[in-house]
Amino acid sequence: MIRGSKGVTVTILKDGELASSTFHVPIWVYRTGVVVGVVVGVLLVLGVAFYSPIARQAARVPALERDLERLTLENGQIRQLAQALDSVEASYEQLRQMVGADIAPDPVLISATLPVAPTIDVVPPGQRRRYEPGLGVPRHWPLEQRGYVTRGQVPAGSPDEAHPGIDVAVPVGALVRATSGGTVLQTGDDPEYGLFVLLQHPSGYQSKYGHLSRVVAIQGQRVRAGEVLGRSGNTGRSTAPHLHFEVRHNGVAVDPMTLIRENR
Repeated sequence: MIRGSKGVTVTILKDGELASSTFHVPIWVYRTGVVVGVVVGVLLVLGVAFYSPIARQAARVPALERDLERLTLENGQIRQLAQALDSVEASYEQLRQMVGADIAPDPVLISATLPVAPTIDVVPPGQRRRYEPGLGVPRHWPLEQRGYVTRGQVPAGSPDEAHPGIDVAVPVGALVRATSGGTVLQTGDDPEYGLFVLLQHPSGYQSKYGHLSRVVAIQGQRVRAGEVLGRSGNTGRSTAPHLHFEVRHNGVAVDPMTLIRENR
């Protein structure tokens, strides 16, 4: 190859022959060809670099579509099972109401590892509770629906863990009412009692309602006997939905069952 001042001359000589072929390429054509070759090479490298991930992702699309179809089918089956379970639970509750809880045992009684106390009827069937106006000492049961007393009061100093109140097993969402008229001394969220309400009553009495799922009482508010303070729940140190009901007199825990005047 012979480089001239204005171009590039290329001489081709075949093996075993004396004749040769000579080509003269202008310098601008030569440079253009080199640039075009470099550009094409770079584009090929970039194309391979960008195309490979896209090709791999495209190859996964059919598998992802199959997974999506499978998940959609499984979600539909789960919804059907949930609807069937809701229907069975509704039928079970209807059966309990028709034949009575003693004939169709409550699941709490079936699954309990410890003896469960019988249910408590706050007032005789067909009667309504009568709340006195104004402030008063604790005397009303804080729940309307039937519940199970799963743990009683354990005084301090006994061999068992102290328990200043009583625990009443009720479903989440049961209305919790003030045992008597008083002032909301405190509301909050405690690691032990969960969401709770503390009422101050006359003559040094206080009542506490723990493990609530919702609190509607407001600190500083004056409430009447029977006024809704919140809803029962399973917050704080609790293993199952229930209400912790506690009464104190001059700072000393007393058994609420000795103060409640209603039929139970």
